[in-house]
Amino acid sequence: VQLQASGGGLVQAGGSLRLSCAASARTFSNYVMGWFRQAPGKEREFVAGVSRAGINTYYADSVKGRFTISRDNAKNTVYLQMNSLTPEDTAVYYCAADRGDFIMADVTSYDYWGQGTQVTVSS
Repeated sequence: VQLQASGGGLVQAGGSLRLSCAASARTFSNYVMGWFRQAPGKEREFVAGVSRAGINTYYADSVKGRFTISRDNAKNTVYLQMNSLTPEDTAVYYCAADRGDFIMADVTSYDYWGQGTQVTVSS
C-alpha cells in the first residue's frame, strides 16, 4: 500500500487546514487509518484514527474537539480537518494504514506509512 499525504502548509494560530492522504490499495476499506505527527526533537505521536467503514473514530486528547478524521472509501482517501490550530500543532503529519481490526494509538501497530506533510502554525 502506498500512501501520499498532502495539504500541509503555513497557517496562523486559530486557522484551519485539511490534510488528505490518498492510498493506492484497491482494498483501502480493509485498513484502519490513522494520522500521526512528529515535532522536531519529539517522538511520533498518535493524532486520530478511523475504522474501516468510517463509523468509529478516536482522537488524542490534545486534538479532541478541534480535529476531525474522516474517510472516503470510494476515493481511497482519508482526511484530517484541523481547526483552531495552535503553534503546538506544528509538526510533520503522517498518515498510516493498519491491517488490524481496531483503531490503535501505537505507532508499531501500523503497517504502511506515507511520506509526511509539514504543518507549521505561526503565533
